[in-house]
Amino acid sequence: MAQFVDWDLAAATAGTLGKTGPRVSYVEATEVVGELRRLTDEAAGHVGDFTGLRSQVSHPPVQVVDRRDWAATNIAGLREVIGPLVGRLAGDKQPGVLTEAIGSRITGVQAGTVLAYLSGRVLGQYEVFSGEPGQLLLIAPNIVEVERKLAADPRDFRLWVCLHEVTHRTQFTAVPWLRAYFLGEVQAFVDASSSGADPLVERLRRGVGLLADAVREPAGHTSVLDIVQTPAQKAVLDRLTALMTLLEGHAEFVMDGVGPQVIPSVERIRASFNRRRESGNPVEKTLRRLLGVEVKLRQYAEGRRFVHGVVGRVGMAGFNRVFASPLTLPRLAELSDPDAWVARVHGPAGSLPVGD
Repeated sequence: MAQFVDWDLAAATAGTLGKTGPRVSYVEATEVVGELRRLTDEAAGHVGDFTGLRSQVSHPPVQVVDRRDWAATNIAGLREVIGPLVGRLAGDKQPGVLTEAIGSRITGVQAGTVLAYLSGRVLGQYEVFSGEPGQLLLIAPNIVEVERKLAADPRDFRLWVCLHEVTHRTQFTAVPWLRAYFLGEVQAFVDASSSGADPLVERLRRGVGLLADAVREPAGHTSVLDIVQTPAQKAVLDRLTALMTLLEGHAEFVMDGVGPQVIPSVERIRASFNRRRESGNPVEKTLRRLLGVEVKLRQYAEGRRFVHGVVGRVGMAGFNRVFASPLTLPRLAELSDPDAWVARVHGPAGSLPVGD
């Protein structure tokens, strides 16, 4: 079966269209890489002390990468996700209507274009698709570019970023079942791809219509994923959304909890960074929404409120019950109702405020 995406072309497209990095000398670049590695280790200690979570499995050291390497790593991960999806849609058949309609080279360019855009915005990532237990990535050019735009203290900003990303690494290494659960849900999403009444191509056509709607109504909240998913996939996506909102909100909560203790300029960094998140011209905002980036931004705020609410009721140790098993993860509706999660997991008495 011919491949659905020309991954080599996707990588070349991402490299060609990606933003150029900020001007730095070789000495400066070396210093940035070294400091990010040191600050990752420092952040790991802070995160462990604040959360009470400790890695239960060994993990590789942080990789400090440029934009091209970040895109290449994510392409390798996407192969693991997209391959099973296409195999399920097309079986073992030779290229037919699906491949001819979309074309591996067209989708390769599209995938590369999306990754080129994201490669200029992402500061760090815990990448879980490519291997066990995952890989922490820090994108040095983006970190330097943003700290300069915000006129932030470089050491403070870099540690602030490391706190967020190391929290994600801690989540997946302190909770050994979490990666398998996440990948299982992704596979469930793939498995549900063929259960809808409408063919995928028809759903993709509706996605193209969404692009036109976005131009007319940039303030909407729908992404392309909302259009192409089947009803069966929506149930899986609700669980994935709840999980990702929890993980992002937890990382934000940790940043805000640890930051004032170890980062002198944290209040200024947080305020400046929040303004950056909310800014953007109408075209960029529309693109962010279509790619689902706006959903991620909302997850930060909603997830942080949930974690704050639970910790305020049952303390940090009580919150950590969220990682006991998949059954104790918050349901989508509970993210806006911490009391409901506390009552379900801790029982009615758990809703009383306790010290930590």
